[in-house]
Amino acid sequence: MKTVAVSQRSRVLRELLRLAQATDVIVQSSDGAQFFLTRITNADTFFIGKGEDDFDAEIVATRKNTRLMKFLDKRGEKAQGRKGMSLTEARRRLNP
Repeated sequence: MKTVAVSQRSRVLRELLRLAQATDVIVQSSDGAQFFLTRITNADTFFIGKGEDDFDAEIVATRKNTRLMKFLDKRGEKAQGRKGMSLTEARRRLNP
């Protein structure tokens, strides 16, 4: 991934960044190619690889994330012994 600084003189890019502060933006070029622009609040947790589709490496990296693993362990402990909710019940609660 590459970071590019936007010049103060670049009005169009500054406007796109202003829009992306509030909502995700799809930018479409004149040839129809589309690009997704979104605000990143924590760059340490945001990474898009160089195009490899190596799911095993992603799993290893995720398991090394101790904060995430502790969080998932706590959530799993809370859920043990508790009865889940049926899809029908969830729909009923979400759409009264």
